[in-house]
Amino acid sequence: MGVVCALGGDADSVRHALFDTRPPANAATEAVTPGRPLVLGRVTTPLPAMDDMPVELRGRNNALLRQAYAQIAPAVAAVIERHGPARVAVVLGTSTSGIGEAEHALRQRADGQPWPEGFHYAQQEMGTPARFVRHLSGARGPAWTVSTACSSSAKAMMSAARLLRAGLVDAVIAGGADSLCRFTVEGFSALESVSAQRCNPFSRHREGINIGEGAALFLMTRDEGEVRLSGWGETSDAHHLSAPDPAGTGAIDAIRQALARAELTPAQIDYVNLHGTATRQNDAMESRAVHAVFGAPVPASATKPLTGHTLGAAGAIEAALCWLTLARNPAGLLPPHWWDGEADPELPPLALVAPGQVAARTPRHLLSHSFAFGGSNAVLAFSKEAGR
Repeated sequence: MGVVCALGGDADSVRHALFDTRPPANAATEAVTPGRPLVLGRVTTPLPAMDDMPVELRGRNNALLRQAYAQIAPAVAAVIERHGPARVAVVLGTSTSGIGEAEHALRQRADGQPWPEGFHYAQQEMGTPARFVRHLSGARGPAWTVSTACSSSAKAMMSAARLLRAGLVDAVIAGGADSLCRFTVEGFSALESVSAQRCNPFSRHREGINIGEGAALFLMTRDEGEVRLSGWGETSDAHHLSAPDPAGTGAIDAIRQALARAELTPAQIDYVNLHGTATRQNDAMESRAVHAVFGAPVPASATKPLTGHTLGAAGAIEAALCWLTLARNPAGLLPPHWWDGEADPELPPLALVAPGQVAARTPRHLLSHSFAFGGSNAVLAFSKEAGR
């Protein structure tokens, strides 16, 4: 696993910041919205240069992917050597691709200047992330990008698992990336879903999301590893363009599908990474879905106050946080839920993880929720084998 997000530029720095008991330092910035300070999940780690890449593959989105890819590059090289490049696929999720580069270019063009040198229309195409990682890695198997809003990279990991189970390939580079741009911030602002302060999931005072950015990549194979994608579930509400089904019917079904595919009962789940956007409707729906499936309290948290909502990359980045909880966590710490502690009395109560909280038993089975626009619901189950 390789990851870069607001918590850090690699797995070790992200792990350290994830389990830190000090409140996150979420300073407001005008970097994306001049004159309007907002808390954003910005990546501050210096990113790799892109000058050596073909112009159509440059851009911040792909620089984030390059940062994450560097952490898995030796493992990818080993599987290509073992199986051949045609047996290695690439499946990624994104929602922005290179829209940030297009924004800059259009502003310059609107000012009467020529298109910027180094800008190419293909940078903003949704297929560009998969083409970039394919170019970077030398993989020559199937390659595509999934774009289903906030469920994109979770669904990319499901697609990777299906490729492996079908025997079509022997390894898949799977995950996703999204980069900050004005388009997404203004879009969510138009929906009155953006909070100027640190987001406050499941609080009675929640006001909306903080947009974030980052990338996470996994090398997925049929071989035994530190963490296993043991199950997944996906449904579609077909309820509303941007609002979830209030009853959470599709979310409940996706959770139950993931449990069934993993051959797990609700009582076996040690922790749930909640979608937890801190919007009024999503948090209400998700709390009802969790209560309906689990009944008894299960340790849970929303990690978006730490990373921001990374949109198409959220499923992969939160899968990376689950990976770190299972694989490099001898103390058994659980990802904390940062909020004001003011529960919404209209919602079913959740067992939200306090900073520094240790699991009651060694974590072995986790769930991660991703619930997107259009009612695109994706739930991943991760497991760690006993003795590993």
